Amino acid sequence: MYREVEKFAYALIIAPRKLRPYFQAHTNKFLSDQPLRQVLAKPDLSERLINWSVELGEYDVKFEVRPAIKSQVLTDFVGDHTLTECMEEDTSEEEKGLWKLSVDSSSCVSSSGAGLVLTSPDGWTIEYALSFGFKATNNEAEWEALIVGLTIVKHLKVQKIEASSDSQLMVGLASGEYESREDSMAKYLTYFHSLKLAFQTIRILKVLKAENALADQLSKLATAEELQENKTVLMDYLERPNISEVDVMDIDAPQEPNWMTPFIKWLRNRILPEDPIEARKLVYRANKYQLRDGILYKRSFSYLS
Repeated sequence: MYREVEKFAYALIIAPRKLRPYFQAHTNKFLSDQPLRQVLAKPDLSERLINWSVELGEYDVKFEVRPAIKSQVLTDFVGDHTLTECMEEDTSEEEKGLWKLSVDSSSCVSSSGAGLVLTSPDGWTIEYALSFGFKATNNEAEWEALIVGLTIVKHLKVQKIEASSDSQLMVGLASGEYESREDSMAKYLTYFHSLKLAFQTIRILKVLKAENALADQLSKLATAEELQENKTVLMDYLERPNISEVDVMDIDAPQEPNWMTPFIKWLRNRILPEDPIEARKLVYRANKYQLRDGILYKRSFSYLS
């Protein structure tokens, strides 16, 4: 059995055995509330302590009394690190109404795409597998997914959004930690800054790949040649990058009717086709769509099984 003072002495002797070069090159101070210096200097030591005392003799070790920890220090520490009710309320208020967006990309020789998962404050999710009709690097694909996701929540009138990605470059550029040195990255950053003006609160966070698993699965699904069975995921196709410039001519001619026109007329003005059969079909199919600010959206509840 070791006495209390012998336990401290044993701990002291183990340190120079593990860090011999360091102890030989430096003066070492040992702080303790045990009288080790007096015990090791006694002539009537046990054989164990005598051996330890001789072993410590080759090092420059100084024994000092450990000062007491002042009670005020502990009080200050508790005070500085305790959340007040006001601070807790501020935190909960900031998180109220916060939507979360997770994005990830997948790029290969033949195709590239991205996945995004949008989660509401109530916990329901929208899952997208975004396939690209153009070549894109992983970083460019991450930007495309972020821009598409932010555009969706913008149309949903979301005010608070927290986006997460495992792309260190994109997160660093969006948060201002990095400077854009490539022309494409600069264009994406400019697009992002113009888009974020629509939100009251927007945060871009860096996460680990493992924490972004669902978005990663969706991005790989977007680049697959064909969907596997029982995979019902909302797919979308992006023909060109969001930052590409498209020449548009101003035309005064009215827009021609298309397949969306009957749905818009019904959802906006309750106007149905004259044919009763077509009218009944339209009402049934219109339940899958929603009109927001004149734009027709398709309802979707998707999942990965």
